[in-house]
Amino acid sequence: MLAKLRRAGLLWPTAFAAAGLAVLIGLGTWQLERKRWKEGLIAKIAARVNAPPVRLMRDMRATVIETDDLEYLHVASRGRFHHDKERYLYAPAPSGLGWHVYTPLEYAPARVVWINRGFVPDARKDPASRREGQVAGETEVTGLVRKPHARGMFTPANDIAHNLWYWPDVAALHASAFGGTGAEALAFTVEADAKPAPPGGLPAGGVTRLDLPNRHLEYALTWYGLGLTLIGVYVAFAASRLRPAR
Repeated sequence: MLAKLRRAGLLWPTAFAAAGLAVLIGLGTWQLERKRWKEGLIAKIAARVNAPPVRLMRDMRATVIETDDLEYLHVASRGRFHHDKERYLYAPAPSGLGWHVYTPLEYAPARVVWINRGFVPDARKDPASRREGQVAGETEVTGLVRKPHARGMFTPANDIAHNLWYWPDVAALHASAFGGTGAEALAFTVEADAKPAPPGGLPAGGVTRLDLPNRHLEYALTWYGLGLTLIGVYVAFAASRLRPAR
């Protein structure tokens, strides 16, 4: 067989076609595995979002904390907001320029968790324009845990000096607000639920993106389709080379 392929000049084309087909099949199978993973993640998020909130730290199962399985966990915490330490994350919306308001919640002495209280349009960024929403005293907050993520390749650097943030760097947020005071922050943030809304409606909570895209089946079919196309092209090419060889 190898001699026949060599005589027809098909030895290397066959090897390259076989390698290409293996890669395409591997990519398609990988997308199917990603589809199963994404479906599990979506189901997990739905279960956590709709579950009653657990008390922050007190009722969070040790296994959850130890395995770092915190993403989208629905939690509740009681504490006092430090509104004077608000930090603003750039969050443009279809309606125009806006910001996510990150505020530290002191849930125990010198212990804080950073809360993404929600969206404010640029015109209401100044706290003086939404005083009614600056809740004083002890308050209850419910929301979803979000683990910190690394800065994206095209994400601008945070302008800490001017309080302009482009990605939620928890360590930098905390250092900019509490540096040198001895206060400690949890390593994750909590994105506040939409309800109950604060007085005046701002910041508007419920900013967590829950509609995760799941196009992996489409991608898998694309890779498998390219594999079938490669087979067809190879068969046609090989037939054209083998005819004169016969």
